[in-house]
Amino acid sequence: MTARLDYRTELPDVIEAMRGLEKVVESSALEPLLLEIVKLRASQINGCAYCVDMHTKDARAIGEDEQRLYLVPVWREAPFFTPRERAALAWTEALTLLPETGAPDDVYEAMAREFDPAEQVALTLAIVAINGWNRFSVGFRRPVGSYVSDRHPEPRAGR
Repeated sequence: MTARLDYRTELPDVIEAMRGLEKVVESSALEPLLLEIVKLRASQINGCAYCVDMHTKDARAIGEDEQRLYLVPVWREAPFFTPRERAALAWTEALTLLPETGAPDDVYEAMAREFDPAEQVALTLAIVAINGWNRFSVGFRRPVGSYVSDRHPEPRAGR
């Protein structure tokens, strides 16, 4: 797939604006591993290969188990996710697929049982942000495969 343009160089303020959203989320009480599986799930739904690559690597770098990463697309059938993670994943899917789901009350209520009000807002903002990043990366065809996590750089294949 050929990149259409590099949005980062065409309008650098976009990166700062999106990073501003991320900073708010990162300053919240939400767990880093929970945020990575939320970002991964939204990216899978949106077909964003760049972001799936990034968030898989970032999750592994901060200690996520590979088996859980493999099972994120089928989290409902896998016994490896906590009630809090399940609520976050269901909310992620509901908001990422908003035209189809309408953010149903039962999904919201399950999420609200697991997250306090400030966490609910932070989780929702995290979902808003990753959906935005996905649209930039998919829309402009960001090349996939070269991302190295700055949390813990992984060795490149073949080394």
